[in-house]
Amino acid sequence: MAAIRVLQVFTIMNRGGAESMIMNYYRKIDRDKVQFDFLVHRKEKAAFDDEIESLGGKIYRFDAINPLFPGDYYNKLRVFFKEHQEYAVVHSHLNTFSCFPLKIAKEFNIPCRIAHAHIAIDDVSISSLFSQKESIKETFKKLIKLQLKKKVKKDATHLFSCGDKAGKWLFGSNVSFTTMNNAIDTEKFAYNALVAQEYKEEFDVQNRLVIGHVGRFASQKNHAFLLQIFAALVKEKSASDLVMIGDGPLKKVMEKEAKNLSIDSNVHFLGVRADVPELFQMFDVFVFPSFYEGLPVTLIEAQAAGIKVLASDSITKEVSLTDDIAFLSIDKPAEYWAKKILEIDAAKKNDNTEKIVKGNYDIVSNTQKIQEFYLEQVKA
Repeated sequence: MAAIRVLQVFTIMNRGGAESMIMNYYRKIDRDKVQFDFLVHRKEKAAFDDEIESLGGKIYRFDAINPLFPGDYYNKLRVFFKEHQEYAVVHSHLNTFSCFPLKIAKEFNIPCRIAHAHIAIDDVSISSLFSQKESIKETFKKLIKLQLKKKVKKDATHLFSCGDKAGKWLFGSNVSFTTMNNAIDTEKFAYNALVAQEYKEEFDVQNRLVIGHVGRFASQKNHAFLLQIFAALVKEKSASDLVMIGDGPLKKVMEKEAKNLSIDSNVHFLGVRADVPELFQMFDVFVFPSFYEGLPVTLIEAQAAGIKVLASDSITKEVSLTDDIAFLSIDKPAEYWAKKILEIDAAKKNDNTEKIVKGNYDIVSNTQKIQEFYLEQVKA
């Protein structure tokens, strides 16, 4: 019997949290039984594309969705589903934008239509329109998303979420949904002293305090504040480095900001990397001051590597699986965050493997569950 094909719907398969999560599942799933294909909404090639195709997946590229005028997108999607009738499962990871592909999937009577929540966005207030934390453009994007989320449940047959906070934000506090954990390959991230030494030597950061961050350069991640924290830290401990992994629209802005703060010689902008598990090994403290998140997989990975984590208290506490994570308010000044970093005993790396597995964030058992779910939908 041929493998069933599941259509995974994303914006683009770069190394973001949701994308990395689904790739973790894809690598471990029995591809003789379940195969993933990907419908993406960017024409350019992405970081995971080669691996997807090597694992037997197909990639279909569409233009970006225009949420104000979706008619052209609907027509193209109707042509797609008419030509591709092999999908019994459409699994959309577009958050509020999931309402668009799921509407047409319903038209074509696709029996399993999953809307998957990956993020919890702060509500927009009048004061936020005049706040300097985010641009007016970003605020109005939020307003559109807040309107669209009312439509997401309408055409979905199943509601999934990375965690409690994201699910309640997208679907409503009184709506039941299935949590599909942002599971990781725990063994890959477990602390390895030899790899740590090798990478510290490669980046010439031996005997220095290495602050790590992984995340797309977008306003949500609050990189400007991260740089302020690091600038305050360097004043107290000059032998410190900040390693930032990721790409995005604000990367050049943050490179300029690092120069303005006179910390650019201590800040390493590494871009998108394939060796993230190895890079984690050289971090001493992982700092993550996001304005909002769903359930960030990077914080699970950091804990698996035994790194001490300081995260924004706006992030769901579901991510707290070990004693190595603490939460601080982003309303506290940068100097306060820097002080807290200096209080951490970063030299001691705990083996958190058992805690990650016990917390149900190891990929092996989670993959079995989702595989069984997909197979049941086809039988039904």
